Amino acid sequence: MAPGNPEHQLLVEPVARLIDELGRLPGIGPKTASRLAFFLLRADEDQARALAHAIVEVKERVTFCSRCFNITIGDLCSICLDPSRDQGKICVVEVPLDVLAIERTNVYRGLYHVLHGHLNPLEGIYREDLKVDALIARVHSEPIQEIILATNPNTEGEATAFLILKDLAPLGVRITRPARGLPTGGDLEWADPDTLSSALEGRREL
Repeated sequence: MAPGNPEHQLLVEPVARLIDELGRLPGIGPKTASRLAFFLLRADEDQARALAHAIVEVKERVTFCSRCFNITIGDLCSICLDPSRDQGKICVVEVPLDVLAIERTNVYRGLYHVLHGHLNPLEGIYREDLKVDALIARVHSEPIQEIILATNPNTEGEATAFLILKDLAPLGVRITRPARGLPTGGDLEWADPDTLSSALEGRREL
C-alpha cells in the first residue's frame, strides 16, 4: 500500500509498515501482503522471531560464489567444490533458482554460471549488468568444452542467449541450447523435472 492510502488510517503504524514491506516482494499484491501481515500478528512470538532471524541471517551470511555466482556461504559454492562434477561443461542460467530446477532432474553433472538476470533494455538491464564477461573469462581460463545456454525460453531469454552466443562463437567452444520441450514463454524454475530433463538431454547445437 502506498503512503496516504485510506486503509492506513485504520491500522496502527507497525502493521501498516509491515504490509508495505511485504507488498514490495515479487508476486505479493496488497491483499496477500495484508493476509501475511495479520498471520504474523496472530503468530506466536517465537515463530515471528524465527522468521525475522532467518531473513537477517540470509543477508548476513549468504553471498555469491566467486566462480559461478550461485548462492553460497563460503567463497565457492558446493557445486564448484565438488570434484566429481564435469569440469568441461558449464550450464548458463539466469538466476540461482534455475540451478535448483536443473539439479532436480539428476541428469546434469557439469558446472553452472548464473547471470543474475536477462537482457531487457526496457527495464534498464544491459549486457554490463549480467555476468557475461565473467563467463568469457572462465572459458579462457578453464578447460571448458561445452556451454549450455539454458536461459528461459522467452523473448528476454532468447535475446540473452543470442548475445552470449555472439561473444562465445569466436572462442571455438561447443555451444548448445536445451531442446524445445520447454514451453515457450515459461521459466525454468517452473518446469517439471521430466520435461527439463528431456530438454537438456536433447539439447541442440547453436
